[in-house]
Amino acid sequence: MAGNRFRYGQWRGGPDPLAPPYDVRAAVDAVGAEVLAGGSLREALRDLLRRGPQARGGLDELAARARRLRREALRRGDLDGAVTRARALLDQALAAEREELRGRDGDEARFAEAVLDNLPRSTARAVEELSGYDWVSDEARVTYQRILDGLRGEVLEQRFAGLRDAARAAADPAVQRQLAEMMRDLNDLLDRHARSEDTTDAFAEFMRRHGEFFPERPKDVDELVDVLARRAAAGERLMRSLSDRQREELAGLMRQSLGDRLTGELTQLDAQLRALRPDLNWQRGERMRGDRPLGYGEAAGALGELAELDELLDQLDQDHPGATLDDVDVDAVARTLGRDAADDVRRLQELERELRRQGWVTRDADGLTLSPKALRRLAGTALRRVFADLTAGPRGQHDLRSAGAAGEVSGASRPWEYGDEQPLDVVRTLTRAVRRAGPGVPVQLAVEDFEVVETERRASAAVALCVDLSYSMISQGRWGPMKQTALALSHLMATRFPQDALQIVGFGREAMPLTQQELAAVEPDLRQGTNLQHALRLAGRHLRRHPGAEPVVLVVTDGEPTAHLDPEDGEAHFHWPPLPETIEATVREVDRLTRYGATLNLFMLGDDPGLRRFVDAVARRCKGRVFTPDLDDLGEYVVSDYLRSRS
Repeated sequence: MAGNRFRYGQWRGGPDPLAPPYDVRAAVDAVGAEVLAGGSLREALRDLLRRGPQARGGLDELAARARRLRREALRRGDLDGAVTRARALLDQALAAEREELRGRDGDEARFAEAVLDNLPRSTARAVEELSGYDWVSDEARVTYQRILDGLRGEVLEQRFAGLRDAARAAADPAVQRQLAEMMRDLNDLLDRHARSEDTTDAFAEFMRRHGEFFPERPKDVDELVDVLARRAAAGERLMRSLSDRQREELAGLMRQSLGDRLTGELTQLDAQLRALRPDLNWQRGERMRGDRPLGYGEAAGALGELAELDELLDQLDQDHPGATLDDVDVDAVARTLGRDAADDVRRLQELERELRRQGWVTRDADGLTLSPKALRRLAGTALRRVFADLTAGPRGQHDLRSAGAAGEVSGASRPWEYGDEQPLDVVRTLTRAVRRAGPGVPVQLAVEDFEVVETERRASAAVALCVDLSYSMISQGRWGPMKQTALALSHLMATRFPQDALQIVGFGREAMPLTQQELAAVEPDLRQGTNLQHALRLAGRHLRRHPGAEPVVLVVTDGEPTAHLDPEDGEAHFHWPPLPETIEATVREVDRLTRYGATLNLFMLGDDPGLRRFVDAVARRCKGRVFTPDLDDLGEYVVSDYLRSRS
């Protein structure tokens, strides 16, 4: 419409509705890149959420904002403000009373002055002793009453947010009776809830009668308990944050201002809330700094804010077992850090849920880990990197074609010959018979009608890839290339040569077979020891489980053997420099593999002279080969050697 003016600015109504959806595959690839570079799988997944999509709005950024707010809250002021304020009002009341008494004659005035002069130094005890004092000065009487009414109002308003003009209302005997009745009903309700009784109707009736005290409008008893328990815990933390003298002073003032009836009901209420919510931090005190005295309500509010920030930081850290982003209280994030922070949390939660929904990650007892689907993508990436470095040319043509019965159907057929064992091609056999004799039933078959299916027998291989998991591999930057090589080889065999059988064997002080998923998540062995003997023994077991396959053993290591299994107790024994027993035990496994007919090739990383002497001797003994690739070329060397051995 003519005359209308529009203003445009940044969207502030929550997540941008026009923003493109986050590419979940990009997140998986980012994790994979860290793993292939030698990083920890779990740390990579954790870092994805800590940094956030496109490296913004992650858990680390939110936690930093929460810590900054916590530091600011700690500098808000002095927690002893309630007692300081009471002391100031008491001094003001006493000064006004003495001024009035000095203008009067008589024994009563002198006696009153003596009473005032002998008051205890403790503010709480002085206020208590003055509870029965007959004030002469109206100003002094009003000021003294402000001590009681003010603290009573702050305490009750801190506990029950719906109490308006708490200082005045709490001084009204009718309001005090209503408060006492409400707290009695509340204690009865919580007592029934603690006994696991059905409190649905009782809660509805309680809110009908006393709902004005609870503007939060809790939906059930659990929400009511949560609201009240957090405030009670803040009050308890305030007491714990004071010195012994300050705590005694404040407790005495509170008893005096609330009276016996309200004090008893609050004490019972606090005990019930503590039993119902023991998970809240009731014991921890805080050392706050600041020059401005904080009243009871301000101090308890600051400590309640600190408690909420502490709880939020614990949720954002995600350190406890089984932690998930769904544990983060988005409403608490919005209250403490703002709406934009809550939107960031929702985005992260959606990313985690989408990763799980699409099957890229799974959750176990230790947290998130990549699923087999994601590992296939990761291994495929590793293989593409390897093949990108391979020179052009025919590689991997290792099919042996024959007319053997065992094999894969090629799609062709040929006339049957005497001695053929291939299956009959029924369709083509009947077609030849019909063409020869014409249509009609029954179909008469002749010997020349028979055709057999041609098959290809593909030679299979049993491959054992033994990879060094000792600490030197990661300290020398060889961890990432090793993982990339093993994942690339496993993906190549699974996709192009599924008839081949691969076993990855990791070895440190001891050896263990690894699945593709275990390989991606494996961490270096921090114990010293390179137990190649155990690795070769496990490799031999794998080869013998596939007796009809071509046996191939590939070893990737950066150190000579320094550990072996004791033949008596089966325990791994480490010694540096290598013991003759270790070398002999390793060579015996090499000889077993050689007698079995296995091809044993070694890929030596680094330039250790002892390792060079050992691998050269092993290669001569088993007629294998030794490769000394650069780290960037390790995958190319291993994959090429596998393809060459399959030719």
